[in-house]
Parts: sequence; structure tokens; C-alpha cells
Amino acid sequence: MPDASARFPAEWEPQSAVLLAWPHAGTDWAERLAEVEETYITLVAGITRFQDVVVCVADDDVEAYARARLSSARVPMARVRFVSIPYDDTWLRDSGPLTLVSRDGFRLLDFRFTGWGGKFEASRDDALVQGLASSGILVKSDLQPIDFAMEGGAIDTNGSGTLLTTWRCLHERHPELERETVSGRLRQWLAQERVLWLDHGYLEGDDTDAHVDTLARFAADDAIVYQACDDPADAHYGELQAMAAELAAFRTPDGAPFRLFPLPWAPPIIDRNRRLAASYANFLIINRAVMMPAYGVDEEGWQVDAAAAAVLADAFPGREIVQVPCRPLIWQNGSLHCITMQLPAGIVAPD
Repeated sequence: MPDASARFPAEWEPQSAVLLAWPHAGTDWAERLAEVEETYITLVAGITRFQDVVVCVADDDVEAYARARLSSARVPMARVRFVSIPYDDTWLRDSGPLTLVSRDGFRLLDFRFTGWGGKFEASRDDALVQGLASSGILVKSDLQPIDFAMEGGAIDTNGSGTLLTTWRCLHERHPELERETVSGRLRQWLAQERVLWLDHGYLEGDDTDAHVDTLARFAADDAIVYQACDDPADAHYGELQAMAAELAAFRTPDGAPFRLFPLPWAPPIIDRNRRLAASYANFLIINRAVMMPAYGVDEEGWQVDAAAAAVLADAFPGREIVQVPCRPLIWQNGSLHCITMQLPAGIVAPD
């Protein structure tokens, strides 16, 4: 049974800050660093309209540079905190802490980060949660190391005991384990009552083995936003149609179907003969707003971005939808949600 003293909050619950790591020449962003920096500046500027941002920096020089770039963009620096910590890359959704809220404070779950199943070097990223726990920037928090490989982008919760994930990803990380075994462990560690498994859904260009945060996300206890595909000629059509059918078959604990919000399909984005994984489901929920990845660079793309924003506005009534240009991010196979991790209200130490 889930631990009654702790719960895994939904992303839309109150937050202290959003955690991210500044890109620099020592990361995989080096080749297109200038473009990526512009996305980060726009993202931080957008988030700080609503709440604080905690920025991981690799050293003093990176901090000084990030501070200068953000200041010159007129970002309200009183809402930006810096923490010096080593990292291999900037995908903090996958290497950052999954936080449970308990009666006495917070529990930082430190799953093993293996570079998405050993695809990339990840030793510094795997140590990031422990480094944050000892940095002093997080308060009332206990570290819980878990000897199980899993990334934050692989799961999504509605905050009421239901977890959404994909079998493709978790089976790839742990091929020796049966589904029921994995379900039981996730329920225990994440204080969940049940796990909903998707067997379909993928994005060409995605190297995470089908992270759920590129495919389907909770918008409320009883609502799911998902990436649809309505083009029968597209290679994704069959898988995403099958995923939509799976979502339609899911039921809430009281037996009702979930309210479903299909997101439009972005026009194919090709880079050096490689299709990039452009998903509108990779949005970030913050206090009073939703930060949405935008991919359009022409009229057709802008129209699809606007259609995606309209779907998110319906799914998240009362929240402002803020578009962030994310084409530079998908060059490295991730998007807006992938580079961020929300920190629940009360966990960040006063400045």
C-alpha cells in the first residue's frame, strides 16, 4: 500500500520554483549554443513572470555569463537563484529530483540515472540529486536513494494516486522484470494506488524509449492531454492512433472515462536528413500558467502552434498559455518539459 505519510504532487500544484541547468560549451549544446541560449532566456523570462527559477551552473564563469545574459534580457533577477553543481547535460526532468511531500517536509527520490539506458555518459548527472540535497538550497528534505533506473520524464501523476507511464521505456530499462513487479515498486516508491500503462506511442527522433511526457500528460485528476496524429500518411499515425484508443479505454477510480484533449500534430521538422521529435505534450505547468513548446517558423507552423495553445487553454482553464520557441531543443531530441523540473512549494530555502 502507498505510504500514507507522503504523496507525489501533481505538476499543477503550488510550486516554489522551476529547476533548470544552464547550457554551456561543455555540454552537447556546444554546436548550436547561441540558439539554445535564446530558448533558455525566453523560458526563464516567461517563468519568472509567475514564480522563481533555480539555475544550476557548472562553475563561476558559467554563472557570471548566465547572470549577464538574463540581466540584459531584463529578467527580474530577484526571482533567479543560482546553485553551483556539476552536470553532464541539461535534461533535468530526467536527472533532477522527484519530490514527495510528507507531513514533516519533503522526500527527494534519487533514482539511478543511466543516460537513458547507457546511451550517453551520465555519471555527473546521476550525482546531481545528491549534490542538490547537500547544497543547502533545498530545506526540510530527506534524500532517498533508489537502486532502480528511471527518469522523471518516464512518469506522470495526477496527484491523487494514479501514475501514467509507458511499458516500452520501463521494460527497456529493466527487461528482466515483469510488469506487475515494476507496477508494485512504482506504487511503493511514488506513493501511488495504481499505474496506467501505455503500450503504444513513440516519436521518431526520440532517444528516451518513449517517455510519457512526450506523449500524454495529466491535466487534472480526470483529464489527459495527449499528442495526436491525424495524418494517415505519417509514420506515427498507427502508433498514436493506438495510443489514443488506449487512453480512451482508461477509467478513473470511479469508473468514468478520462476527459481527453488531443493536441495537433506538428508539421515534420527535418534537420540534416533527420526528423526531430516535435511534441506539444512536452509542456511545463507552473503557478498560474502553462509554458508551451512552439515549433513554427512559417505561417503553417504558427497556425499549428496556435491550435495547440487553444487545446491547452481548454485543458487548463484559468492558466495563461505562454509559448516558448523550442526548435533548438529538439535538435538534441528533447523539448521544454525535458529541460525543467518543478520544485514543490516550501522546499526552496529563503534567499
